[in-house]
Amino acid sequence: MSHTVAPIALTMGEPSGIGGEITIKAWKNYKSELWPFFLIDDPERIRKLAQTMAFEIKVKEIFNPSETINCFDKFLPVLPLKNSVTSKLGSPESKNSKAVIESIKTASKYAMSEQVLGVVTNPIQKSVLYESGFDFPGHTEFLGHLAGTNLPPLMMFISPQLRVACVTGHKSLSESIKEISVENIINCTCLAETSLIKYFNFKKPRIAIAGINPHAGEDGSMGNEEMSIIAPAVNYLIEKGVNVKGPFAPDSLFSEKARKNYDIVICMYHDQGLIPIKAIDFEETVNVSIGLPFIRTSPDHGTGIDIAGTGEASEKSLVEAIKTVETMHIGSKRELLTVN
Repeated sequence: MSHTVAPIALTMGEPSGIGGEITIKAWKNYKSELWPFFLIDDPERIRKLAQTMAFEIKVKEIFNPSETINCFDKFLPVLPLKNSVTSKLGSPESKNSKAVIESIKTASKYAMSEQVLGVVTNPIQKSVLYESGFDFPGHTEFLGHLAGTNLPPLMMFISPQLRVACVTGHKSLSESIKEISVENIINCTCLAETSLIKYFNFKKPRIAIAGINPHAGEDGSMGNEEMSIIAPAVNYLIEKGVNVKGPFAPDSLFSEKARKNYDIVICMYHDQGLIPIKAIDFEETVNVSIGLPFIRTSPDHGTGIDIAGTGEASEKSLVEAIKTVETMHIGSKRELLTVN
């Protein structure tokens, strides 16, 4: 592989969780398969963490993303933070919040200036960030704020067996139901379609729309959102030439047989999409932000506070997230070549 372009930026995530651990494992076990990446973290923290894990790896402090390319084969490149990090595995502390947020802001800045191919975010402990004044539901919304997007970006989860996108994100179920509108369903579906075409080489993605009520409302006897909101959105999309069908009963939409009929499901709320995809394929599922001006992916799991330092944490979802940035970058270049 020729590494003549920008590297990938990885954020620190919650320092008392598994982010550092899985990054070290990803570099040690998969570096020959991965596009060069660097971690935005405290280099000394990563050195100590590697020693704790009994991993013999060399960490190299870098000061510019471009330094990654030449040293990645022999060193795990770490770009230092201005804010200090004093973390104890398994014990989140709000005093590290400034460093966590700085890591995300730095990665976003490099992405916006095209100094990196894309951003992979390690999981954050939102409850700890909230204590220090962070007021975004999660990474996706914060990155949208940093990028200045007109519409909030949305979550799309991809795995070899299933893809889902969520109309509503990190909100309570009662709040999510209030936000399900014709406009929001159309927006999510169009973003998902555009992303699959632009980044994943789909010509005309087959899109299934999930209902929200049991049996998709059963003609209004179990709720009328399907008839009053979801069906009108589907009809509008069909008129616009989108290859979409629905709404379908959510309880039968994710079976192996049903999955052969579509390329992605548009789900109405977070858990409607996340439960099936994590049940089907937890380790290889990747979260992709759609609607950002740059590529951003992340593992589909949380901070793993309870297993931090035990060696149990799997790096596979992070590895897939890094590989997905490369896939999306190549896909976007393919589209440009096709257009020109």
